[in-house]
Amino acid sequence: QVQLVESGGGLVQPGGSLRLSCAASGFRLDYYGTGWFRQAPGKEREGVSYVSSSGGGGRTYYAESVKGRFAISRDNAKNTVYLQLNSLKPEDTAVYYCAAGRIDGDWNIQNEYDYWGQGIQVTVSS
Repeated sequence: QVQLVESGGGLVQPGGSLRLSCAASGFRLDYYGTGWFRQAPGKEREGVSYVSSSGGGGRTYYAESVKGRFAISRDNAKNTVYLQLNSLKPEDTAVYYCAAGRIDGDWNIQNEYDYWGQGIQVTVSS
């Protein structure tokens, strides 16, 4: 069964950190580009970060709003992609989704992704 499962979300105070995990089953995640997206209440889902497939060099990309605070990485042995969230702000509050796809161009184009996780809540509040 092909599946992506996110974990690691929760409630954190401003300035705190979380590490989100995106674990794949039924396929080799490193064969695909993997993106993290988020959707805040009343807003459209937006791209947060992306790591290209291992064959694509594992290049990483970040939205300007998270650059320098978030870090994406792969653990191919665990078939998992991580998103480290540091220096969290209340505006980072959202449901976070991971997605995998054979991305040839702009990683922000959500229709390019083949598989999506169910999403996980991240709440930044004091």
